[in-house]
Amino acid sequence: MKTASLLGPVLPLLLLVACGGGDTKKPATPANSNSGSSTSTGGAAPSKETQDPKPQKPKRVRRPRIDMRMVKALMSNDPPAPKAEVASTPALVALGNALYHSEHLSAKGNLSCASCHDLSTYGVDNKPTSPGSTGENGDRNTPSTYNAARQFRQFWDGRAESVEEQAIMPVLNPIEHGLADEAAVVAKINEKPELVAGFKKAFPDDASPVTAKNFGIAIGAFERTLVTKSRWDKYLDGDLKALTNEELVGLDRFIKIGCTSCHLTRTLGGNAYQKLGLLQPYKGKDTGREKVTGDVADKYSFKIPSLANVEKTAPYYHDGSIATLEEAITTMAARQLDKKLSDEDVASLVLFLKTLTGPLPAEFAKKN
Repeated sequence: MKTASLLGPVLPLLLLVACGGGDTKKPATPANSNSGSSTSTGGAAPSKETQDPKPQKPKRVRRPRIDMRMVKALMSNDPPAPKAEVASTPALVALGNALYHSEHLSAKGNLSCASCHDLSTYGVDNKPTSPGSTGENGDRNTPSTYNAARQFRQFWDGRAESVEEQAIMPVLNPIEHGLADEAAVVAKINEKPELVAGFKKAFPDDASPVTAKNFGIAIGAFERTLVTKSRWDKYLDGDLKALTNEELVGLDRFIKIGCTSCHLTRTLGGNAYQKLGLLQPYKGKDTGREKVTGDVADKYSFKIPSLANVEKTAPYYHDGSIATLEEAITTMAARQLDKKLSDEDVASLVLFLKTLTGPLPAEFAKKN
């Protein structure tokens, strides 16, 4: 399933001081000498260069003043995502999990949703673009399925309204799962008795529960459980100590540089469309939402990617052309804001964005 992603680590430097000495004993200082005096018979006082340097205290960073009313207003709520039409049940989620991980539901029986959206690696495969059932690569970067249901639309171009609607589309894409039509999906499911049993349990009131629509409902129910919560969420929920002073400096810069002109809501994205190359021109083969609407005004418009877990979802952009988070930040500031960021700005922004990384569910984190 291909739904959305944007935008390396900043580590403090440690000063290691190695001190060594010989095995010879230090001559005793005569009783009548002045300790430390250069004229004492015990020898000359050690020079400044040979004395052990004093350990340097880390520079204290002042806590910036953050307008929490503004932060709460702009960033505390999720994007206006559509709700599920069918109430979730354990049986429905279990079926969606099985379908998500079934390689049988592809043309060659070798590709599942999890092949590209690996739940042990934050819902992506960390490739620029992903190979489908035949080995041919698609033309867009695989977005994460974690937190996808929290976003206002699905896919980079927003062509699906919900995760339920989105679920069937990659299965019918000739470059992805490669099944011909919905009838082929139903036929594939019916070849697996355990999947058929799962449909009957999840849809007990349906006379014929194995349908393409129910396929989407089940996978959507499972994907709605793929939610991560980070220190950023704790901060928004009132724990003002959840972020360090250094990370808050990054948040302050994120706001003042202008990143919030696009990246809003609790997921910092997944909330709207935006033209790529707003202030500095962008040219590429993929024209984004224009392919969906046919409107030239939508040329190069894409869904603003969510920044939740962004440090884990490289490479970046709709085409996976940007390898590092630092580069993604730098190029985005130039194209969208016409700003040249300093190395200090970039490092600070990266530090803040790392606070959006949340732990994975235990059943999927076991590989890490």
